[in-house]
Amino acid sequence: MARSSRTTTSPGEAPGELSRLRRALGRWYRANGRHDLPWRLTRDPYAVLVSEVMLQQTQVERVRPRYEAWLARWPTAASLAEAPAAAVIREWSGLGYNRRAVNLQRAAREALERFGKIPLSEAKLRSLPGVGPYTAAAVACFAGGRR
Repeated sequence: MARSSRTTTSPGEAPGELSRLRRALGRWYRANGRHDLPWRLTRDPYAVLVSEVMLQQTQVERVRPRYEAWLARWPTAASLAEAPAAAVIREWSGLGYNRRAVNLQRAAREALERFGKIPLSEAKLRSLPGVGPYTAAAVACFAGGRR
């Protein structure tokens, strides 16, 4: 039986192929990405966390004005942690799923109590209320510069 000289490899087995794919995606994003989004212009972990939680099941155009208003009212994790819960829920109105607002405030409180700030470690982020694998990875990537 003759063997084929061609083999099938997975991206994990072909680092050159994976590297080319990453470069191609980077070129596509530079040419087509939405660079004007305010949460892509900051490396503040709190601001990125706010955006990622707001964007869960909510359209970008609905989030944009709410994100800016939120950060104007509560510019830091400490200011959100100290805010009255009723004010937090009221400010969230229109985004849906109010539990996200409650969890975001709880996450801010816990992060400050346990870490002194919003962490950049995915494991630490995932330990916070309402922060799952995607949100943790996004904060680590966009705020921490991790890929």
